[in-house]
Amino acid sequence: MSRLHSHQTPEMNECINACEDVHDACQRAVHDWLKKSGLYASVQHIGILFDCAQMAHTARDFMLRHSELHDVTCRACADICEACARKCDAAEDSALAEICRRCATLCRRPHGASA
Repeated sequence: MSRLHSHQTPEMNECINACEDVHDACQRAVHDWLKKSGLYASVQHIGILFDCAQMAHTARDFMLRHSELHDVTCRACADICEACARKCDAAEDSALAEICRRCATLCRRPHGASA
């Protein structure tokens, strides 16, 4: 979990932590879904896990370094997390779907940094 830095609001820190959770959960799910094979191992299902993990990592990095463009990456992260949650629902992985939806919600909230 990320430590709160002087340039981060509590809301931003919560979003950073949610992005970290999504990244880690999606990376773990790749292995689990490949072991299950079938629908789980389709290019579309595995691809969205990789996309979601990467975008969450990118959004987290933008927030950690207080990029002026973090809102852009957060919006993209929210969209990708929602798409991933839909795939998770189709794959009957409700726990991962919930992690993705939480991150999407937090990424859509304004979390402007303090000076």
